[in-house]
Amino acid sequence: MIALIQRVRRASVDVDGECIATIGTGILALIGVAAGDDAAQADRLLERVLTYRIFPDEEGRMNRDLRSTGGGLLLVPQFTLAADTRKGTRPGFSTAAAPDLARRLFEHLQQQAGLRHPRVACGRFGADMQVSLVNDGPVTFLLDTARAPD
Repeated sequence: MIALIQRVRRASVDVDGECIATIGTGILALIGVAAGDDAAQADRLLERVLTYRIFPDEEGRMNRDLRSTGGGLLLVPQFTLAADTRKGTRPGFSTAAAPDLARRLFEHLQQQAGLRHPRVACGRFGADMQVSLVNDGPVTFLLDTARAPD
């Protein structure tokens, strides 16, 4: 599984002109599900998102994680993160999970996040979403369970 995480001052998701999710300071995580991903990888990805130290400490160094700041977490499904972009000028999606599997794993991630962090908001799987954010820094990292060391 893949998460493109961004430290934000605020972020929101609109669907059909209605705001369905919003956070203040925290992390916006765009989530991609690849073929072969499973619940264990979703759990591992969530742990990394919650504990990745991207917030400044008293000295301005990135030493604090989302849990220690109490910030919000906005999870947004984005299947294009799992695209194969290695050649040509058009992405291929054979590396992305089938929609049913991707939905189940995103819902699993969403449920586990709600159990482990007090401030979680989510985009809507399969919807045409408009995501707004104020990136803080900017600070952006790509987390990928397929490329992460054990």
